[in-house]
Amino acid sequence: MQDTDTFVNFHKALMKLSHSPEFVSREREEKLSALTALCAELLDVERVSIWRFPEHRGCIESEWLHTPEEATAKSSTLHQWNNPAYFSALESERVLSVPDAQNDPRTRAFTPGYLAPKNIHSMLDAPVFDGARLSGVVCLESTTRRKWTLPEISFAIAIADTISLMNTHEAWLDSKQALEYATRYDSLTGLLNVRSLRDRINYLIGKVERRGLGSLALIWLDVDRLKSINDGLGSQVGDNVIEEIGQRLKQINVPGKDLLARIGGDEYALIIRNQTRPETLERTISRIRHEISKPIRLNGHSITVGVSLGICHLPGDCKSTEDLLRGAEAAMYNAKNKGRGQACFFDSRIQVSARSRFELEHELRTAIEEQKLEVFYQPITRASQFSVESVEALVRWQHPERGWLSPIEFLDIARGSGLMYALGECVLRRVCEHWQQAREQQIPMPEVSVNLAPEQVLAAELPRLIRNICAEYDLPVSTLHFEVTEDAIQGDVSTVTGILEELVADGAQLSIDDFGTGYSSLSRLKGLPFSRIKIDRSFISNIPDDEDDCAIILSILGLAKGLGLEVVAEGVETLAHEKWLCDQGCDYLQGYRYSRPLPFDQLVERFFASA
Repeated sequence: MQDTDTFVNFHKALMKLSHSPEFVSREREEKLSALTALCAELLDVERVSIWRFPEHRGCIESEWLHTPEEATAKSSTLHQWNNPAYFSALESERVLSVPDAQNDPRTRAFTPGYLAPKNIHSMLDAPVFDGARLSGVVCLESTTRRKWTLPEISFAIAIADTISLMNTHEAWLDSKQALEYATRYDSLTGLLNVRSLRDRINYLIGKVERRGLGSLALIWLDVDRLKSINDGLGSQVGDNVIEEIGQRLKQINVPGKDLLARIGGDEYALIIRNQTRPETLERTISRIRHEISKPIRLNGHSITVGVSLGICHLPGDCKSTEDLLRGAEAAMYNAKNKGRGQACFFDSRIQVSARSRFELEHELRTAIEEQKLEVFYQPITRASQFSVESVEALVRWQHPERGWLSPIEFLDIARGSGLMYALGECVLRRVCEHWQQAREQQIPMPEVSVNLAPEQVLAAELPRLIRNICAEYDLPVSTLHFEVTEDAIQGDVSTVTGILEELVADGAQLSIDDFGTGYSSLSRLKGLPFSRIKIDRSFISNIPDDEDDCAIILSILGLAKGLGLEVVAEGVETLAHEKWLCDQGCDYLQGYRYSRPLPFDQLVERFFASA
């Protein structure tokens, strides 16, 4: 009966603390401080600490320590190689009740350097989780030898479970923020995207209408000469130019500046509030031109670009968000028609020769809804045999007026419009249709690689969607190999890991696409269930002549081999590329040397018809 009363009192105290508004609103360190202090007080122990595993799990690091003398986040580390029995016990037993810590086989390795000097005789460890993954422990240490009672063990587990719930909530917040970033920000420049721009204009228009005063001007900017830069110096240099211009526009301080967004490609938009008189905007335009025209120095090149600008007002030129966007874009195209580096104010007589981006967005949305996107395929060859090992599915759009459009011409529109998840589903269905068609014709198809966007990887329902679509077409999930860019796994690791591991459990394999262009490292990626790395084409184009690119590729190959990962080189176009990569032991090759992306019928005819 006494144990029951003790148990109830312990848990009442924890519930009172953890459900109080003051506790809920605190930062993580303050919560850990309150929980460890409560544990020390109720269980009469001198030391209570919180420990967590880093990603590599070769050690465990202290996050918080409560003692009679101090409460601190000062870090210390225990290494697995030095304490194998303790680490093994944590993984297998989870709850460690140790009355005689200095002599117990699980903990006695700590005795000379830690337990004996601090006069610690008993330990109690309770597991902390991050989802289903053991992520740390709550450790209680007593300077008197004691046999831990059931209420005490239960209370330590409850403290650990509270921290586990904190981890889950924090992971959800991180995942939500990552998804928010992916859907509202441009991945190349870090600027807001067209979706955020549209939302902001909606808000500001509502404010103008409610107050009956105020004005907006939207400046639409298009970079001149970017296609020439891409053709002459490569798309990587072009991307660097886009980033640099974005940073310059971000740093410009002009009257009324409200929000800057990258619309997509080489286009930006800037909202000006209230400071919309023609003479003020002329000064703003002059300042923008001056900053953009400064030379950009990249890879030994000095690059100079200009911008064409279109300006539209509200009220005056238009009344709605869409009209303001279309009007500014129309004015920009009118400026380009006059020559490079021009600026043009909107008026109703302007006729846009090029189709509006926003009309294109509507057409893309319709094409996705009606499953009218197409998929081309590019072979991936085994380097040792030059045989087709798999194919990569690449989305294409046959526009009724513009003809075939490549992803670079519409993916920014899809991303800015929140269409990437639906686009990915559309592509997967088309792949399944092609695979089903090949099966009906008794054509043996290899594994198919399908790209996953960040908006897909961060969606918990993705594995279920893939299972359902594959079941609908009687396609084994094991036929698919999903490619994920480094940017797609920048969110909460545990959430992304759970989604990716579920895909692998269903039979799919995973690759990191465009490796080397994002912000990850192999050491970070090794905890994720990838089996293959694809080296970005930007590192391949100048080998074997570029020593830096060769060194980077050799480093990736060596590290990948050490981690048991296969490597695909993208962008292989010449015999020199092929020979050097084969000599270095690259597993797979992909590029124009073997085939351009082909429609399904041409792929089958060229590579599989006689199989």
